[in-house]
Amino acid sequence: MICTNRYEKRAVVPFGPVRVRDEASAAVRVSAACDVVMMTPEVGTTEQDLRLSSEDFGELILLVLKMPIYLANKKTDVHSCVFVGHVVSFPLSRIPPNSRLKEMHQCPTFTMVMKSAVEDDDAGWGLGIPEKMKNNANWVDITHEFKGACKELNLGELLHDKLFGLFEAMSAIEMMDPKMDAGMIGNQVNRKVLNFEQAIKESVIKVKDLSLPELIGIIDTCFCCLITWLEGHSLAQTVFTCLYVHNPDLIEEPALKSFALGILKVCDIAREKVNKAAVFEEEDFQAMTYGFKMANNVTDLRVTGMLKDVEDELQRKVKGTRSRQGEQRNPEVELEHQQWLALFNRIKFTRLILTALIAFTKKETSSVGEAQKLVAQAADILSAIHSSIQHGIQSQNDTTKGDHPIMMGFEPLVNQRLLPPTFPRYAKIIKREDMVAYFSKLIERIKTVCDVINTTNLHGILDFFSEFSEQSPCVLSRSLLQTTFLIDNKKVFGTHLMQDMIKDALRYFVSPPVLSYKCCLFNNHQAKDYIDSFVTHCSRPFCSLIQIHGHNRARQRDKLGHILEEFATLQDEAEKVDAALHSLLMKLEPQRQHLACLGTWILYHNLRIMIQYLLSGFELELYSMHEYYYIYWYLSEFLYAWLMSTLSRADSSQMAEERITEEQVKGRSSKKTKKKKKVRPLSKEITMSQAYQNMCAGMYKTMVALDMDGKVHKPQFELDSEQVRYEHRFAPFNSVVTPPPVHYIQFKEMSDLKKYNPPPGSADLYLAASKHFQQAKLILENVTSPDPEVNRILKVAKPNIVVMKLLAGGHKKETKALPEFDFSAHKYFPVVKII
Repeated sequence: MICTNRYEKRAVVPFGPVRVRDEASAAVRVSAACDVVMMTPEVGTTEQDLRLSSEDFGELILLVLKMPIYLANKKTDVHSCVFVGHVVSFPLSRIPPNSRLKEMHQCPTFTMVMKSAVEDDDAGWGLGIPEKMKNNANWVDITHEFKGACKELNLGELLHDKLFGLFEAMSAIEMMDPKMDAGMIGNQVNRKVLNFEQAIKESVIKVKDLSLPELIGIIDTCFCCLITWLEGHSLAQTVFTCLYVHNPDLIEEPALKSFALGILKVCDIAREKVNKAAVFEEEDFQAMTYGFKMANNVTDLRVTGMLKDVEDELQRKVKGTRSRQGEQRNPEVELEHQQWLALFNRIKFTRLILTALIAFTKKETSSVGEAQKLVAQAADILSAIHSSIQHGIQSQNDTTKGDHPIMMGFEPLVNQRLLPPTFPRYAKIIKREDMVAYFSKLIERIKTVCDVINTTNLHGILDFFSEFSEQSPCVLSRSLLQTTFLIDNKKVFGTHLMQDMIKDALRYFVSPPVLSYKCCLFNNHQAKDYIDSFVTHCSRPFCSLIQIHGHNRARQRDKLGHILEEFATLQDEAEKVDAALHSLLMKLEPQRQHLACLGTWILYHNLRIMIQYLLSGFELELYSMHEYYYIYWYLSEFLYAWLMSTLSRADSSQMAEERITEEQVKGRSSKKTKKKKKVRPLSKEITMSQAYQNMCAGMYKTMVALDMDGKVHKPQFELDSEQVRYEHRFAPFNSVVTPPPVHYIQFKEMSDLKKYNPPPGSADLYLAASKHFQQAKLILENVTSPDPEVNRILKVAKPNIVVMKLLAGGHKKETKALPEFDFSAHKYFPVVKII
């Protein structure tokens, strides 16, 4: 298909799948108001290519618009096209017997032209029917017959064609809706759209002698456009609606010129960082620059120097207008002072943010600390920026309904012709008041990113990334975290090899003999080859796992399901390496064992991924209420049970290795050493896992009891069943060998309450649930220096204990009102409320 801009005077765009024998490309000419729809073939398309079969004609899909439909009998250079729009099927059997359409069945090719007034072209787009077509065609109005045939279709009846699936249907629904199709805005304005050079020529825009309110207003609006871009919209609809950034060389005002260059540099570095991190999806970020120059002819150092020079000059102006002690203050001078100060703060803020981003591009770890100081200074200016927003000129409301600023230097339609032929997202520029709040949160996130360099072990890094992701950070801060962790040279923080980080993580978690300096395997060449090969194979999946935590929350879940396959392969390799190292060790040191060391570590990560996958479904609100019970059952009775077993095994392995090491030290030294009580590194994780397991068990028993009392709404399954839903929820686990997936039949057998004698009633289950919540509360209250997660779980456990005891006593048993599940305190565990 030929694709050019849909909004040019003679736009040529794909308007739907083309039904020709070899799907030969064709062109559809559409006016901006879609007043005319006319098909013409590309040059070189032959009549043979365009010939239709009776089946093609019989299943023809027509675009139904509220305008007359004309059909031309022509046998030369026109063809049939399947349109996407308001769609009805038009089967051959339903064409009235004496209709002109019956005659057209014999014609190999035809065209349709839909126009509110065929003879007129009021829009002035030059898209009236060509004279050649008027003269050579016998036009017949078939509107009445066509609509009559359409009425015979049943309600909701559509043709499901292989060329017209759900994706095309979505396009048909979204097209021409101003909220979804940015191109429609062009039809709502009558003013002439000027580019930067034209605007200067016609004196619509100033490039020198701008007033202070004008400069402040332009800068604030530019900041708003920058934030809107970072939130996932295109540069053409946001930053580049500011004409000043199109060509900063033409600006004569020093403050505005340096700011325009600074904004372009901020955009360029942000775009580079986001592209390099590769943790964005189409809904997160749009990196296309549409051919605009991103100030590449000026170095970063030169731009920061220009901003600093302007900043120094503005500081002198601020000092010059400052009030002296005992001086009678003129209100106009005071206002001027406030305006100079407002401009100074904005230029300084731009320089600090730009310098901080430049620091992130350096490979030295010290530059991260430098960036942290710079953003801290920028944060101090934000309150002053917020309090001086009113000093800038305000945007005017226009026919674009106020969603885009209309003020000097900004033209929302200037890049309309650069937008792709698909329907771009509708960009609503954020308000100036929200701009300061966004920058404040962004700076806090960047400060947090800088703290990652203080984390030294792999497990700590994984936890850091996971906790950071829970805040649903923006794409820029996620990308900065990724590129800070893994620098260009593929080393962690630019200094550590990933393989060394993995070995340290193994020592921390399970203390395998092969990595112990005191073990004979440490210097054994064969053992070294085994462990090095295994660690090398681990590098890619673990880097991918860390990268997954950089994606948005919805995409993470999908990617976690896929990475389980890679970890399943690692699990198999770990077991083989463990077996090989154990046989080697038995020959050299029979008193030692190397059983399931590496396998335990990989199993631990497997379980963590599986648990995170299921829990994220609650956060994303994917589960229906009637599904809660089997999700919580799988977590409490299966995954957390396996995790507790794995952590206990790792803890025992650590203690066994420590004993052997101590005995070796004792044997070499006759001096008695004082025993120090060592902190078990896995103790906190074991504690938290016990609390999570009890919370899940409590929720599972709560849901079963509520179901017994008829307080869980279950849908009438027609196209699926509970088994289908269950298998869908746990489908990604099928690739994992250890732990083996629990299939639906096994689940029903294992969770069947009839196996107990006597089977528990709802009151018994409520009481059991309250005991689980009580146990979780006791575990967490004994945690020293509790973190926010501990407090969040306690906020759920405490009220649930009370509610379960009330329900066990028969409270509101007769009411049929469904309970409420409030996830506001914790995203995985709700507070149960009985109405």
